[in-house]
Amino acid sequence: MPSARRLRRARRRVRYRRHRRPLLWWAAAAVAGVAGAVLLFPFALKAFQWCVEALGWGLFPVLLLVTFDLLLLIRRPSLRGAGWRWWLSLHMLVVLGLGLLGLFAPRWRVGGVDFGKVSLGGRAGDYLSGSPMGLTALGLLGLAAGLLGWPSGAGRVVTFVFGSWRWAWRRRLWLWAWRGIRGLLASLGSLTPAGEREEAGSYERQTPFIAQWDEEWPSPVLKDEEAPSVEREAVSASKGGWELPPMSLLTMAAEEGKPLDNEARARLIVETLRSFGVDAKVVSIQQGPTVTQFGIEPGWEVKTRKVPERDERGRIVGYRTEVVSKTRVRVNRITALANDLALALAAPTIRIEAPVPGRPIIGIEVPNSSPSVVTLRSVMESPAFQKVGARSRLAIALGKGVSGEPIAADLARMPHLLIAGTTGSGKSVCINSIITCLLMRNTPDDVRFVLIDPKRVELAPFAPIPHLVFSRVVVEIDEVPAVLAAVVREMESRYKLFASVGVRNIEAYNQSPRVSQKIPYWVVIIDELADLMVSAPYQVEKSLVRLAQLARATGIHLIVATQRPSVDVVTGLIKANFPARIAFAVSSQVDSRTILDMAGAEKLLGKGDMLYLPTEASQPRRIQGCYLSDAEIERVVKWWSDDRFRHLRPPPLDQLIQETTLEEAPQDDPLLDAARELAMLHRRISPATLQRRLNIGRERAVRLIRLMEEEGLVAYSDDPLASRRVLAHHGDPS
Repeated sequence: MPSARRLRRARRRVRYRRHRRPLLWWAAAAVAGVAGAVLLFPFALKAFQWCVEALGWGLFPVLLLVTFDLLLLIRRPSLRGAGWRWWLSLHMLVVLGLGLLGLFAPRWRVGGVDFGKVSLGGRAGDYLSGSPMGLTALGLLGLAAGLLGWPSGAGRVVTFVFGSWRWAWRRRLWLWAWRGIRGLLASLGSLTPAGEREEAGSYERQTPFIAQWDEEWPSPVLKDEEAPSVEREAVSASKGGWELPPMSLLTMAAEEGKPLDNEARARLIVETLRSFGVDAKVVSIQQGPTVTQFGIEPGWEVKTRKVPERDERGRIVGYRTEVVSKTRVRVNRITALANDLALALAAPTIRIEAPVPGRPIIGIEVPNSSPSVVTLRSVMESPAFQKVGARSRLAIALGKGVSGEPIAADLARMPHLLIAGTTGSGKSVCINSIITCLLMRNTPDDVRFVLIDPKRVELAPFAPIPHLVFSRVVVEIDEVPAVLAAVVREMESRYKLFASVGVRNIEAYNQSPRVSQKIPYWVVIIDELADLMVSAPYQVEKSLVRLAQLARATGIHLIVATQRPSVDVVTGLIKANFPARIAFAVSSQVDSRTILDMAGAEKLLGKGDMLYLPTEASQPRRIQGCYLSDAEIERVVKWWSDDRFRHLRPPPLDQLIQETTLEEAPQDDPLLDAARELAMLHRRISPATLQRRLNIGRERAVRLIRLMEEEGLVAYSDDPLASRRVLAHHGDPS
């Protein structure tokens, strides 16, 4: 028994050793298979998607065919005669099936593949059945497969098919069958032949006719569901024969800048404030095109003291902390750390808005390392601009705010705009974008421009447009006072028209049934005010102030820009009558206070970064202005200067300037003799002296000094207010 037991044990050990190694190999193979499946699953998924896109539903018969071929290759059968014919016929039938599946394109999606764009047979089936030559090849392939697979009955089948086809052709049964099949497919709506799909889409790609020269082309009548979208519209028809430019003339929105690690910068701000003993936390992050605003909520200043704890015998056994007072962190403690925060963030400059209007937070605006470009088209296509444009013709696109929201304004409600900024800050680009924005939405019957450009090059590209009130862009400084006086005369004449009709403003006048011809809005744009204030300060200031005070109701609006916002250029009267202002980057805090009555513009980044102060707001709003390239301006100007509008171009009003110049010719003043007598009694004379002694205003005193200059009675001076040396006295020989 012991020997038999040992023998059984030995046999079991032998069997275990014999089967242990295969089990280990199978376990290792299973682990490797699972790991490989996990690692190769994404690639297998992409490969499956590619195969479905290439073969469609034909993937399954192709897989079966490949499996059949592999089995034949492994067994290596001896194919003879009929075997080879059946094998070749089977392959031909699979290819024929792919071609037949390519005739249909249902609106189904499998594995991320849209069969409406390819076909049931994939791209291979679409290629095989996408042309008449391919269909012919498929027919011959099917015939050859039948001949190879069934040679004895193929002849009878071919004879029957051709005989039936000849009988059906004579009776035109094929036409009725094709109509029935098309009706069935149309009623189902799920399968559509590829050829029909291409024919249906061809009409949608057609662009409407554009009227050239004086011709008028009838436009095709489209159903509601077939109407072209806004992006495909070539022109927008308007009243009076004009056609507004399409939005495609403007550049699409550029790519956004690289994403920033705002969370890390927020932690850095909190740590920097904590290192200076200021408790605060970041509650909001708003990333804009140029800057990112971090909303800071001030913490608490907690004052504590240690209170000893005693036992029953009065001995101190420990201390406890007791809160004495708890107050909020002062705002000025955070604003005073602006330079330290800029150093910690490695930013050139930061701006702190304390507090953010309408929110109980402090805004820290940090420049982005990769700013994005704001295009004019992206703002004009936004819902914010469309909302403003729905109620006003003078809607202008300004740019995007610190959180990336588009910002638009209504020039009619401003009603005048003052722009200031140093060279290269984006001031001229802002003016060009405002003009282009108005040109994209208004015809010369709606809006007219008076462009004054002492620098001669900034507004020159807009000289060919038909919207100009005068025949040219005014570039001569000597003509500017007469031009502004002509605008004042137009304002006064419009008030007389309103009085005759019994209305109060231009909107009521244009809507009155008693009016036969509507009057357009006028937008007066001055690109550089400093040059005008040096050459003719009093005439320019007088006309601007009068227009700013009275011209709003008549539809005349001013946009004045300067790169030197000093007090001698932007005077108190001008600033008081221009409540809406835009400040670009300026060189000093003094200039910022001159234009905005507060600091902040000296910390702007330039290149379109601005502070916009609306009429109804007390704090400015930071905006990244719209960028407009020279090519876009050229395309818009070319559209309006096309010859097909030559018979609609309104005549220029240059006669207004001539009439104003004749009326302002120098004439003798009744007080000229008194001024002469007063000048001869003194060695020097000034307008201030004439004001005090003759009890007259400053303008009249300056005019009397000029008349005496022309007579040679007093010396000439560049400064109209300067004291002059008297050249003649009583008793001098005449």
